[in-house]
Parts: sequence; structure tokens; C-alpha cells
Amino acid sequence: MQEDRILRSALKSKVISAEESASFFKDGMVVGASGFTRGGDTKVVLKELAKRAQKEPLKIQLFTGASLGHGTDADLADANALIKRLPFQVDAILRKHINAEDLLFVDQHLGETSELLINGDLPKIDIAVIEATQILEDGSIIPTTSVGNNVAFMDMADKVIIEINTAIPLEIRGFHDIFQQGKAPHKKIIPITASDTRIGTESIPLDPEKIIGIVFHDITDMTGDIVPPDENTAAIASHILDFLGNEVKKGRLTKSLLPLQCGIGKVANAVMSGFLKGDFENLTMYSEVLQDSTFELIDAGKMDFASATSMTVSKGCYDKFMNNLETYRKNVVFRPQNISNAAEVIRRLGVIGINTALEVDLYGNVNSTHVGGTKMMNGIGGSGDFARNAYMSIFVTSSTAKDNKISSVVPMVAHHDHTEHDVDVLVTEKGLADLRGLAPIERVPIIINNCVHEDYKDEFLDYFNRAKAKGGQTPHLLDEVYKWHTRFNETGSMKA
Repeated sequence: MQEDRILRSALKSKVISAEESASFFKDGMVVGASGFTRGGDTKVVLKELAKRAQKEPLKIQLFTGASLGHGTDADLADANALIKRLPFQVDAILRKHINAEDLLFVDQHLGETSELLINGDLPKIDIAVIEATQILEDGSIIPTTSVGNNVAFMDMADKVIIEINTAIPLEIRGFHDIFQQGKAPHKKIIPITASDTRIGTESIPLDPEKIIGIVFHDITDMTGDIVPPDENTAAIASHILDFLGNEVKKGRLTKSLLPLQCGIGKVANAVMSGFLKGDFENLTMYSEVLQDSTFELIDAGKMDFASATSMTVSKGCYDKFMNNLETYRKNVVFRPQNISNAAEVIRRLGVIGINTALEVDLYGNVNSTHVGGTKMMNGIGGSGDFARNAYMSIFVTSSTAKDNKISSVVPMVAHHDHTEHDVDVLVTEKGLADLRGLAPIERVPIIINNCVHEDYKDEFLDYFNRAKAKGGQTPHLLDEVYKWHTRFNETGSMKA
């Protein structure tokens, strides 16, 4: 097996066990690890580090592309092995430790992490742990199902541990497009002019002298269950499809639209699946993560090409992809996340961004990350990279949560992730609010009438009318803006 996977003969002596790899880590180290929303994540080395941390004092700062799979984040958090974690997470156990202040969490735009590393704004990486399919003769590596921040981690790290995943077919070679911009002010232009433009190499360069260990395993990516669209997500998808269909009728878009970006989760997947029914053709994606819906659209002949940095899919979709790599080769590419999320490319291609909100306010500001303004839920992810630079920025959420006890529309969001300046369209199951070109006081009636649940409409209209009477370009009653939140804390419901 080593003969197929390690083509540089001198490196074969570096093969070690996962348990041995844990001995390289020292307390206080900064570790960069592969993985982006469970795709291409380190699967054995950090788990062994967590086991070691349960027996002796050992804490690291952990930087990744995004979240990790197979409970690795939870194992590290429970072992008290983390000083600081960035730039994204979705694990419930890690989240509990973050909100209990057991460790520090830095929530970053995912397109910026590698830039901060390259510029020296983050601590230098001591060890990078990178999953690979193969090591080539020149020491460069073929990634697996994500690229993420691997290029920067490998370039900036003092030492590198490679996890070779033999569950990934060698035929994945050629799915990656590796491009390095360099450092400001001499960064290269990113010459991507369409989703399917390839501009780089198929492998990530690496000085083989950095490699201190190679660990073999055959563990597939952690897959997820597909949640079928419910009444709300189906309605949200329908509103978006109708809206984009009208944009086509008005001549502002064609039936191919513009490259689509969609966040992860059941709402996003349902929205993308809705394009199977729409009167659209030759669709493309320029996004950060591919879900089942992407492959459904490709299989149906609705989508021609999808560019991302990772994939996170169901087991059925994962197996189908791995068993049909030659079929999908013409349809899919994986790039570094500072390229998949690059403002330059997003703006040039005119991406239509569709992302999820926890709550939105009457003026179009969005909270994507913090429950009640204080408790971290997941992270901002790449939504900010796309929202600020998209041709059209769409945010979706159900109008209520917790059996209508929480209104997802509030007078003022309790935490700001995306300001009104970056939000073009808001959608709930109740309807869609096109906010483009509207002044703040023009936005409010449209949001209330189209997006707010009927249980809350009257109170919001009363609030806005009283605030407007006080005057101001963006009217608010500062002693009331968080009344809905405090009411929920006190009574368990936002309802009056």
C-alpha cells in the first residue's frame, strides 16, 4: 500500500502509528489541522493527542479550515486540551465548553484565516496535521475531500504530520486546483473568470524535510443524514425560486442565473434542492461547501459545474461520488478556502449568496452566530465573505422558533454579524422582502408584512409607528429594542 501512496521513497521510513504521532506535541503549541465541515479532516492524530491530554497537562491552540468530524472537537474539549480554537465550529460539546469559558474561541470569516497567518497576525504554526490521499515524488501532497487552509498550514508550519487516508481512491487526483496568491502588497491576481476556471496545480507543495511522521488510516469522512424539506424550508425555497424567476422575466438574469453560493444545513440544502423544480438550466456554483443538493442538480443535468473548498454530504451521496469519480471529474473542483471565499472572485463572477440567519431585525441586520446575543451557536463561516461581495445577498430563516415562542424577526438583533448594508433579500416561510435600494424606514413595513409571523405582526407595527414618531433616519426606542429578548428570558416566550 505504501508503494501506491508514498511515491517519494525516502519518506517511507517516516511511517509511524497514530499513538506515536501524539508524542510530537508539546504544551502550548499552535497546531494547524486539515478539515472543513467534516470534509478531509484529520481523523486519528488529534484523537490520540486528546487521549494523551487526559493523562497529562497538554493544551494547544488549534486552527483548522472549519469544523472537524468524528467527534474530534468534542474529544479535545472534554480532555481540556484546547487553549484557543478558530475559525469555526459546529460541535455541541465544544460549544458547551466555549460558552462555559473553558477555552477561547475566535469566530472568523473563513476566507481570512490563511491571510492572517501569512501576514503574521496569528501565531506561527508549530505542527500541521494534514490528511492526504498520496505523497508525490517531489514531496507535494494530493488532498482528499477538502483543501481548506491546508496550503497555508503546510507552508507556514515548522513540522508536518501527514495522515494518508487509504479509503480515498487515488483517482481523486485532479479534483484540486491549488493556487497561492502570496503576500500583500504583491499578491497575485486570481485569474478565475468562471466557476470552472482552473488556475493552479493538482497538488499542494511541501518541503519533504518538514515531514516528521506519516500515519495511515482508512476512515471515511463523517457523513450526515439528509433532512427532507419540511413545510417551512419548502416554502422558503419556493419564495426564492419565484423571486429569481421574476428576475429572469425582468431581464436582470438569465435562466442560468449567476454562480450560486449556499451555506450548509437543512434550510440551505432544501433551497438548493428546490432548483430541481425551477425553470433554470446550466447552473453553476462558486461556493465553499458542496452538499447533496449540488450533486442532485449535477445528476439531473441542471448544474454544469460546482467549485468549492470542501464537501459534506450523506453517506449515499458520499459513496456515489467516490464510486463515480471519473463521471464527476468534469463537474467539480476543490480550491483553497482563501480562493473559494475570495472577495475578488465573488465580486467578479457576480455570485448569488444564500445564507442562514438565527435572527434578523426590522432594518435588515442579521445575527448568524449568537443565541440571545451571548451564547455562541456555530460560527459566521463564509457567509460574511459572500454577503459583502455578492451580486445579491439573500438571508433565510424560519419566522419563528421553539413552537412560535421565539420570533426570528426582532426590533434589533442581539448580535450583529451582517449589517443592513450587506443584506439584499430576507426570506422566511411567510414571504420574501426585497430590500435593494430601500431606505431604513422603507424596509420595515416590507419586512413586517412579508417575513414576520402573524403572532407578532401587530406588536412590531406598534413598535415601529411609535419609534417613527420619535424621528430619526433609523428610528428606534432604545428602552424597548430588546424587550422581546428579555421577555423570553423571563417568561419562556417572546409573545406579549
